[in-house]
Amino acid sequence: MAAKMVITRLILCALSLSMIDFSMCYLLKSSVTCLDCPTGSDLAGIKILVKCNQVKNLAMATTNEHGVFETQLPSSNCQAKILGGPKQLYVPRNSMVTSIKMVQETGSYTTSQPLTFYTSCPLSQNNDGKCGAHNNVIGRNIGSSKTVDLPLPKEWGLAPSSYYVPFVPIIGIP
Repeated sequence: MAAKMVITRLILCALSLSMIDFSMCYLLKSSVTCLDCPTGSDLAGIKILVKCNQVKNLAMATTNEHGVFETQLPSSNCQAKILGGPKQLYVPRNSMVTSIKMVQETGSYTTSQPLTFYTSCPLSQNNDGKCGAHNNVIGRNIGSSKTVDLPLPKEWGLAPSSYYVPFVPIIGIP
């Protein structure tokens, strides 16, 4: 009878230990800063991507109206990056990706450098006063990719002209 009680207690102990999750969980608490926004601007909806070494899954965080975000990290060796927001953001290259470090007082993690962005193209990053793609091989700005759409009567039953007007066939005549 005593043997059955011992076996029962061992089984119950093993079951209770199997339900405990021993994984470590790290908490990232940080914020983003807008360099050209007026004081008190709404910074909600900015997406922050967090990539940790030797982990396939990415962590994603979204800022609140003050620009503060929190997310769970799968490991302690991670990097954070501003992914985007409800409006187009301009992120300086020197603050595009930042590593994550531990805060000794709270035991949580934060970014080693502030995540900063602009809402308009900063003058220091302009190419001849223009924001946008720049072709370094030729040294000229890349042109617009807009297509020409000629008005065609609907009675003709043709597809929009932008599907076939810019097409220039390559015939290959020597």
